[in-house]
Amino acid sequence: MALYAITEAPQPNPKLDDLVLTGLVNYCIPSFHSPVSNDSDAKVDDLWRLMRAEARSDSDNEPLLSEYYISSILSHESMESALSNYIAVKLSNASLPVENLYDIFMNVLDENREIMAAVVDDLRMDRERDPACISYIHCFLNFKGFLACQAHRIANHLWYNQRKVLALLLQNRASEAFAVDIHPGARIGRGILLATGVVIGETAIIGNNVAILHNVTLGGTGKEAGDRHPKIGDGVLIGAGSFILGNIKIADGAKVGAGSVVLRPVPAWTTAVGNPARLIGGKRIPVKLHTIPSLSMDQTSYSQWSDYVI
Repeated sequence: MALYAITEAPQPNPKLDDLVLTGLVNYCIPSFHSPVSNDSDAKVDDLWRLMRAEARSDSDNEPLLSEYYISSILSHESMESALSNYIAVKLSNASLPVENLYDIFMNVLDENREIMAAVVDDLRMDRERDPACISYIHCFLNFKGFLACQAHRIANHLWYNQRKVLALLLQNRASEAFAVDIHPGARIGRGILLATGVVIGETAIIGNNVAILHNVTLGGTGKEAGDRHPKIGDGVLIGAGSFILGNIKIADGAKVGAGSVVLRPVPAWTTAVGNPARLIGGKRIPVKLHTIPSLSMDQTSYSQWSDYVI
C-alpha cells in the first residue's frame, strides 16, 4: 500500500469563524499577545460569581464537603486567589511551602493578566465540550488536565522572565501531581481542553480552541536540536494516544485520529489517521472537514474508510 505524503492540498481553506457549529460559542482569541481588556476582567469576575454559587449549592447538597469548598473556593475573594492557593496546595511539599508558592503564583497572575483570561476560556471549553464535566467548579477542582495547563501558564511566565530554574521545578511537580508533562518553554493558546498523560516539548506551539486527549505526545524526532517540536493550529482535535513528532505543522481545523503517528505536516481542515499517518481521501484531494474538530469533538466520523476497517 502506498504511503500518502501529508502535504498541503491546493484548495482554499474555510475560515474558522465561518464554521462555528450552530448554537456554540466561538472562543477563538486572535493572538497570544493581544492585550487583555476590562471586558476580559469582567468575564473573569462573572464566572467567579457563578462558581461561588455552584460551590454553595454543592455544599448545601453535600454538607460533608463544606469545609473543602470553603477552603478551596468560598474563603477567596477572587478566582486568582483561589487558583493560586489550589495549585500551591497541589504542588507543595516539605521543601516547597504552600505559602511561598501562593505568593509566587499571585505575583505572576498580577503581572500577567492574560493568564486569567485564558483560564476562563479553558473552563468554558471544558464545560461545553466534555460531557463528563458537570459544572465549572467541578472542572476547576478536579480536572487534572485543566490544573496542569494553569500550572504551565504560570511556569511559562517564569521561564520567559529569567526564572528558568523555578519554572523547571514547577514542571516537575506538576507532572508528578497531574500526570501531564509540559515543558515551561512551550507556548499554549486559550480555550484548551487537555486530558491526562500528555507530554508537550519545549518548542511546541499550540493555538486556540485545541482539544488534546489523553496520552498524546507532542515531541521531537530525537535527531534535531533547536526548534524541534510540533506547531498546532487553531481548532485542532488530537485523538487519544497520538504521537506528533518533529517540527511540523498541524494546520487550523485539522483532526488527528486516535493512536496515529504523525511525522509530516497535516493540511488545514483534513483528517490524518494511522501509523504512519495518512490523509483521509489521499494527498491530492483530501476530504475536507466542515466543522471545527475541537468543538464538535467527533472522533469517529471519518469519510471514505476502507471496507476492510471494522
